[in-house]
Amino acid sequence: MRFESMMPELGQSAPDFALPDASGRIYTLKDFANSRGLLVAFICNHCPFVMHLLDEFVAFAAEYKAKGLATVAISSNDVEAYPDDSPERMGELAKSRGFGFPYLYDESQQVAKAYEAACTPDFFMYDKDLRLYYRGQFDGSRPSIPQAAGNTLPVTGEDMRKAADALLAGKPAPSPQIASRGCSLKWKAGNAPTWG
Repeated sequence: MRFESMMPELGQSAPDFALPDASGRIYTLKDFANSRGLLVAFICNHCPFVMHLLDEFVAFAAEYKAKGLATVAISSNDVEAYPDDSPERMGELAKSRGFGFPYLYDESQQVAKAYEAACTPDFFMYDKDLRLYYRGQFDGSRPSIPQAAGNTLPVTGEDMRKAADALLAGKPAPSPQIASRGCSLKWKAGNAPTWG
């Protein structure tokens, strides 16, 4: 199982998708066509790495939405094995934490495969032409949990903010970009990709 981002090559086009939110509304890339950039975040409800940064991530998305950067979150986990990640629970989380962005369910896990998502959280930022500009960590903070060496760094979104600011200013992508780390994406039996 892979616990960090695959770090696909920059410049790749964003794969299209047609995914529902908890209420059944379908979203595609066209819904974000008028944005100056798009952040695609693979998250889930139960992952301690996601929960560790969730409030700051929601605040980041709201702040940068006002600047023209759209955000969409996607959960691709196997909900039979992880019922806390079900669409119903996704809707509850989005409401309780004040998501100002769509939270979509990738039941087939094909979208996660298309994006080469490997962990939660896994972030992919695209420019206005939907070319991959940044992929990597939200920041260097990690939760203190049995399965990971945590730290005491505050959650600030420093890496993501640097990338978003550079993107919106028309500057080159920041370097180096550090892989996001978290829980492995929970693939359905027999559905895991080569990196799963």
